Amino acid sequence: MDRADHIRVDEAALASHMNWRARVLLMDGLLPVLDDRGGLSWGTLADVAPDAELVFLGMMEGKAHFAPVPPMGADGPAYAMPAAWQVMQVLSPPDLAIYGGARSLVDWHARHRFCARCGAPTKPTKGGWQRHCDNCGADHFPRTDPVTIMLVEHEDKLLLGRQPRFPPRMYSALAGFVEPGETISEAVAREVWEEAGLKVRDVRYIASQPWPFPSQLMIGCTSVTDDPTLNIDTTELEDARWFTRKELLAARAAGEAGTDLLYFPRPFAIAHHLVCWWLDR
Repeated sequence: MDRADHIRVDEAALASHMNWRARVLLMDGLLPVLDDRGGLSWGTLADVAPDAELVFLGMMEGKAHFAPVPPMGADGPAYAMPAAWQVMQVLSPPDLAIYGGARSLVDWHARHRFCARCGAPTKPTKGGWQRHCDNCGADHFPRTDPVTIMLVEHEDKLLLGRQPRFPPRMYSALAGFVEPGETISEAVAREVWEEAGLKVRDVRYIASQPWPFPSQLMIGCTSVTDDPTLNIDTTELEDARWFTRKELLAARAAGEAGTDLLYFPRPFAIAHHLVCWWLDR
């Protein structure tokens, strides 16, 4: 998908693409409608109400692609949306990338219909990549919240933790929001200290992943600790423990069944790829 910024900022150019060739992502609220093959379903402008708010996703195969803004945005945390998790396991990586971006955008629009400065109604502009308040002139933009998600290593072992909402035997990498005024490295060090009582060093960036619940950027890092003694904050974690390379390899080989000790993180989550990166180095 070409996001085509040169079109979204040009009202005349955008209008010229709103024709019979345009495609609209078919959605049921914030969930995508899937086709017979388990992929995204695309309709035309005739499939949405004439007054519907549309977000311009970009150009693909010479056609403009849009997503409709639902009446309501998300009303709960990610773990309270089992249908969305099921969709993430079915969609192909290209479809998942398109859906993730679309979901973040339309959810933001649904929850930001009024100006944060004066409270007046706002309207979408620039193809839905901005909202404008005619009352006070303020412009509002979709936000992305940075979240660090990190491995902690000590003598060929990895630290993984679990939250109370996790299914039994499921552990994952520690994670937390980057706070104002922090670098990524500082956020990693603070989160590990707060959740597990460990001081870490040698923080390195590995990879990142957009996460549309509602709109986060997961920043995957690795770090090292010299003292493995845990002091778990039970308001954040139910448990945290060190896993050996052998234990992690066995859990990965077991797939969805897991081992008696551990379910390996699911492939659609960056935690899966971080642990695989560590195992395959």
